[in-house]
Amino acid sequence: MARTLLATLISHLFLPAALLAPAFAAADDASAATASLAVAGVERSAAGISVRTAEGTLSIEPRSERVIHVRYHRDKDWAGSYNPAVIAKPSAVAWTTSSTADTVTLATAAVQVRINKASGAIAFLDAAGKPVLEEAGARPRVLPPREGGALRQTFALHNEDAVYGLGQHQSGYLDYRSNTVRLQQANRDVGVPMLVSSKGYGILWNNASVTEVDVAIPQSAEQLVFRSEAGHGIDYDFIYGPTIDQVIGGYRALTGAAPMMARWTWGLWQSKERYQTQEELLSVAKRHRELGIPLDAVVQDWQYWGKDGWGSHEFDAARFPDPAGMVKALHAANTHVIISVWPRFDLGLKHLAELDAVGAAFPTVYPNVYPAGQGRWYDAWSPAGRDVYWKQIMRRLGRLGFDGWWLDGAETELGGDWGQLRQVRTAQGPGAEVYNSFPLLHTTAVHDGARRDMPEKRAFILTRSAYAGQQRNAAITWSGDTHGDWDTFARQIPAGLNFSLSGIPYWSADIGGFFGGKPSDPAYAELFTRWYQFGVFNPMFRVHGTGEGKEMWRFPTPTQRVLLDYDKLRYRLLPYIYSLSWDVTRRDGSMMRPLAMDFQGDRNALSIKDQYMFGKALLVNPVTRPATEQRMVYLPAGTAWYDFWTGARLEGGRHVAAKADIATIPVYARAGGIVPLGPVKQYADQASGEPVELRVYPGADGRFELYDDQGDGYGYEQGQHATTMLGWDDKRRVLTIGARQGSFPGMSGKQRFKVVCGAGTAGKGGQLVDYAGQAVSVPLPVCR
Repeated sequence: MARTLLATLISHLFLPAALLAPAFAAADDASAATASLAVAGVERSAAGISVRTAEGTLSIEPRSERVIHVRYHRDKDWAGSYNPAVIAKPSAVAWTTSSTADTVTLATAAVQVRINKASGAIAFLDAAGKPVLEEAGARPRVLPPREGGALRQTFALHNEDAVYGLGQHQSGYLDYRSNTVRLQQANRDVGVPMLVSSKGYGILWNNASVTEVDVAIPQSAEQLVFRSEAGHGIDYDFIYGPTIDQVIGGYRALTGAAPMMARWTWGLWQSKERYQTQEELLSVAKRHRELGIPLDAVVQDWQYWGKDGWGSHEFDAARFPDPAGMVKALHAANTHVIISVWPRFDLGLKHLAELDAVGAAFPTVYPNVYPAGQGRWYDAWSPAGRDVYWKQIMRRLGRLGFDGWWLDGAETELGGDWGQLRQVRTAQGPGAEVYNSFPLLHTTAVHDGARRDMPEKRAFILTRSAYAGQQRNAAITWSGDTHGDWDTFARQIPAGLNFSLSGIPYWSADIGGFFGGKPSDPAYAELFTRWYQFGVFNPMFRVHGTGEGKEMWRFPTPTQRVLLDYDKLRYRLLPYIYSLSWDVTRRDGSMMRPLAMDFQGDRNALSIKDQYMFGKALLVNPVTRPATEQRMVYLPAGTAWYDFWTGARLEGGRHVAAKADIATIPVYARAGGIVPLGPVKQYADQASGEPVELRVYPGADGRFELYDDQGDGYGYEQGQHATTMLGWDDKRRVLTIGARQGSFPGMSGKQRFKVVCGAGTAGKGGQLVDYAGQAVSVPLPVCR
């Protein structure tokens, strides 16, 4: 959390071209003196082709049929930019080359890369030769000076292209056209250099320096321009779909799969800034249980430490007399707990001396804005530093049994100045060249250590920043220190959607906003309710904020009733959500899905920023204005839709006025959708003999893979899990519950299902099915 107002002074991250930083102008000034890009020769190797120009060498290397690695540098043997994101091993890819008088072409089964011999310009085409993306301008590639510096890459951008991804930004935009996006890690803004187009391609920009991306701003003549302030050459991966899911799959193939989170991760999290004492934290969990409010986790935020200071990882004994007993008591109440740790250390700490001993702490040259005294930050680019950092956490906190780690200040917030690290030297070279990758290395330290030293628990990290590849570190990024107001709330939706489109599937926001808001204030209670409803359909469902606590019982009684209903809905959705998390891990899926992911051909859907799919079955439409009774909802074309609450059927391809009173967030289910809903539980792993409801929405064939395992631990990686394929045959009006595949320790051999058509409204009925693992067909003849 930012503890000062310094973050509000950071310049706005979406700027007109005329205001770009001077560092980028140097690349333009240098372009007049650069040599021609015309092709002077072509060499073939096992990896791909090298195209020589008078200025440098262009390397085109297929990483897979759909992923092409492109590098451009003066040194033909240049290996590429510092790039901790890409971990894929080289693999055999079938490709061919061909040449005409005008072009040289490298082709895989899915992509063609064509280089114009006269201009040296690159064009990417699909297998049939249809253009997908091409370089633009007289100087599409501008290299930095030989000693390194600013560089630029320019592509053409066509009118039909919507542009997404690039991390999380609070501009309120989903489609970035006509804007410049600045990729620089800061509180509330996350720079992930992965761009996705509605046209079905992605660009992973392999440069960790501060970068600005012009997206067809008027001055750029419909161009897409990457401008990085530091580097030695141009390095990126072109990823072709043509579906956006395939683009995300290609990104994860390069940068790593997202592991399974524990089942409890998807329940309700209760948090505040901050629980002052052990007694207070325990009392919050206890009261949830006494009131029957479903809950899975609480969080101990910062300043639990005492005189030993920031980075000691020691509790203040007066306020937390028995931390081990506290954790044990929470576990006994079936409540998990994570704790805040920072990359910052007060001066004079033993932990800081240990980091200095391996050369992994930055100097004390940064102004301090915190009251605890001047501090220093560790160098997460240092392997030895990462090892020491985790071991300190493990021996002080890990041994107490905490279930996960809140990595606050994870965007290199050195003394509150997010730009200072660019001026120092890191273990991987100049800070300016590696700057944005700090969160990836920082989460790697904790993930890898926790995975090794706490193997009985699935690693869990909550972090305020991210970089490409971070999904492999069991990390959920939250949207930073937001304000509790309607405009900020509305901006969270496209911020989260673009983060998901950056290839990192797990995202969260402080429900109700971090700053401001009193539960006793009716106006704030309304905002909180709407944010809470949105949170039910986020990957992570977490309440947090400053001031008095935002526990449910602090709100007016009418608000409490609505909040409790939605908390219970979240727990009913857990079979659906846990199965979606398996799809994320097994098939590179995404939980939070902008409409372009599922309705890429519906131009009306491409820029809608306040609606999204949660999984592939549910269309979610948050209410972001006060005093609302209805909101307009666009139902994408090509399918029918069902009101989740009433079961009423509506045709797609049109806008509808949806009921949206304070108790209702408009949600629609897609024809062919199958949504498993479990019973209400007090915590995610609570045993229950109640049936799992299988809601079937007719109008199209449908499939859904229902997933289960032990809920925690890594047995799932050794095959200890079970899947059941659910298939709806719309013509025959039959749901097939397929034969169960696999098993895990403690699995019950029997499961009762209740099969329901739509919302189960009058006349559509339902059937109870006792399932023992063998395939069974369930006819629903009245399901229309």
